[in-house]
Amino acid sequence: MKVVFHAFEGRYADSPRALHEALLRRGEEHEHVWLAGDGHEFPADLTTVPWGSPEGQHALESADLLIANTHTDTVWEKRPGATYLQTWHGTPLKRIHWDVLWAPEGRLERLQGDVDRWDLLVSPSAAATPLLRGAFRYEGEVLETGYPRNDVLSGPQADEVRARVRAELGIPDGRKVVLYTPTWRDDAVFTAGGKAPSLELDLDRWTAALGADTTLLLRLHYMLVGALGPLDRPGVVDVSRHPDVSDLYLAADAMVTDYSSTMFDFAVTGRPMAFFVYDLEDYADRLRGFYFPLEPIAPGPLVRTTDELTAELRDLDALAARSAARYGPFRERFCSLEDGGATERVLDRALELAATRRH
Repeated sequence: MKVVFHAFEGRYADSPRALHEALLRRGEEHEHVWLAGDGHEFPADLTTVPWGSPEGQHALESADLLIANTHTDTVWEKRPGATYLQTWHGTPLKRIHWDVLWAPEGRLERLQGDVDRWDLLVSPSAAATPLLRGAFRYEGEVLETGYPRNDVLSGPQADEVRARVRAELGIPDGRKVVLYTPTWRDDAVFTAGGKAPSLELDLDRWTAALGADTTLLLRLHYMLVGALGPLDRPGVVDVSRHPDVSDLYLAADAMVTDYSSTMFDFAVTGRPMAFFVYDLEDYADRLRGFYFPLEPIAPGPLVRTTDELTAELRDLDALAARSAARYGPFRERFCSLEDGGATERVLDRALELAATRRH
């Protein structure tokens, strides 16, 4: 069977990576091909073809099984008998696809052509399933299994991965690590001549307040990588091109985000979070919209300024204690399926369906 993998327009990452590595461990004879984007690293022994190239189109059109974590938004036609497994890449808080408040003309119609090829859609929870179905107008089979990419967060190798990643990033033992994962703003990506992308977190004020004993890992959304120029400085490490965010979750002692679905994944770790929501009303009411209000359920404080944020993060034990009453219900609602076994559940069904459709 020829299996083609696509993550974030050419990264070796996320649930496709987890499924690929599990398939290799099974020792079955399959051909694996990855779509690779410029500047992203892949293991030397993998077969890759350039994202968006004629070779990439041929790989997609000859696949028996395509495993992707986002729209495969490039030129290709799905051949008869092929199976398309869409893992997606997050629990929806912010509105997606047909539910967004605004999108560039023609974009959603084009992406719906990809959705119409899906045969299986992975959902991380019962709470997420109806949101995903409705947003994508998807009526096919849903695998309500948890996310394969999150298995490592509760797996037996979590401590080993944490130590390895911190060592690779040059973080000394005992140093506090905070991961920052802001999402993207539609009007800074799609509107010509509109608002320029920016990092609203004031890195100078951050390092002045916390830099003596804290490393900030900055993880930009993949649609913003490279758009803000160099961001590294003492105490701040730009990890936007790091292959897999799950490794960074394990390396971190706490996480800061805004409206990113990383909050639902990081909650599997049980570690504290804070929410830097400087544009909350604009994002909720004009730009994108939410499926449910963030403030009543957020498993951590909502803050508007860098100074407020650093004050919350000075004592992580105290932050965890202040957030405990909402953290438990949040995990129960959104993370109850994240038991370390999602990869095998998804792989079993995908291979079963692909084998059936080939014959």
